[in-house]
Amino acid sequence: MANLVNGANALTNAGVNDVANAMPNAAADAADVANLGNAADAAGLSNPANVSVRNLKIQLGANTVIENLDLDVRAGEFVVLLGPSGCGKSTLLHSIAGLIDVTDGSIEIAGEDMTWADPKDRRIALVFQSYALYPTMSVERNLSFALRINGTPKAEIERRVARASEMLQLGPLLKRKPAQLSGGQRQRVAIGRAIVREADVFLFDEPLSNLDAKLRTELRRELKQLHQRLGATMIYVTHDQVEAMTLATRMAVMRGGVIQQFGTPAEVYARPNNLFVATFLGSPAMNLLKGTLEVRDGTLHFCTAHLRFDVSSYPFKSLPTDRLPCVLGVRAEDVHVGTGTSTTMNERANISLIEPMGNHRVIWLDYHGEQIASIDQTKTPLAIGDAAAFSFDGAHISLFEEEGGARL
Repeated sequence: MANLVNGANALTNAGVNDVANAMPNAAADAADVANLGNAADAAGLSNPANVSVRNLKIQLGANTVIENLDLDVRAGEFVVLLGPSGCGKSTLLHSIAGLIDVTDGSIEIAGEDMTWADPKDRRIALVFQSYALYPTMSVERNLSFALRINGTPKAEIERRVARASEMLQLGPLLKRKPAQLSGGQRQRVAIGRAIVREADVFLFDEPLSNLDAKLRTELRRELKQLHQRLGATMIYVTHDQVEAMTLATRMAVMRGGVIQQFGTPAEVYARPNNLFVATFLGSPAMNLLKGTLEVRDGTLHFCTAHLRFDVSSYPFKSLPTDRLPCVLGVRAEDVHVGTGTSTTMNERANISLIEPMGNHRVIWLDYHGEQIASIDQTKTPLAIGDAAAFSFDGAHISLFEEEGGARL
């Protein structure tokens, strides 16, 4: 990839002797430092920029990773690219950064065509999954390294390093070497290297994946607060739905190089576009029941061999036909054990499993061979094997085509 080679050459030409041994991923960090470019000379705060991707196609060898993809990121947004491994989310991020050449389509940043621009000219900053810190340099030297090799005035370097270290609470650590830092502290330094660039767009490629659960929670909160303070445009790649739901202003759920749905976390969670999105988000995953739409007693119902559920108030995208095979989906928190009203169905099932989760419990119901999960926050005494009444919240169901899985 031509742009990645250019990034590596930028470091070679800088005459730094210990670059080859300094990082676990030299190619990634080479591009990372090269991304500084003109941003190293900016004296003010970052100017959030919109990012527009049009008809993007990326082909690696004979494999088409992304085809005809469109994405619009507004200035100042925190957009998360979410999906399973191999869905193309990192490839999309790297193409925006200029580390991967596109096969077709265009990429605009702040209204300028950057499709073929070098990484250093895009006013972007990257944070990789690998910390990629120089082991022989202090935290302060790691933060200022790219600024120094680009000839930024000393006073400006000190201002930026002081600002970044204050934001990330790195002040007491500035004289330490990476080996003296915890994993969370190292990732803070990696994020700080991006902040000192005062770029227009910040790109994060699964930056918290190497941390344990507690540190991920702490860094996730700090990233959210950092975005609020900076007001910068951020694009973040992850396969972790919790990160996506908590961080994103809007999130794009990807599968097979295609964006399945793009919207706020609340929209995507409550009204998934298709079965993939419905089952990818949520823990436990959305409950699914196969059946048909039928008119019974003049009212439209979802029917299986064992239940009949009124769906006449469901907001269908278009009027469905009678006897249409479909799938009913309902989130675990919308399955209520031991409750029911005149507007919801009221069935009975045996409890097959109870999973205590601290402030709630997940109750698994065996309903004619189907396993239905319910999130329960009551303290009602229940035991495995008990017969329990349950109901669905009719205002929060989803219906999908059985073939194709699109939302009805």
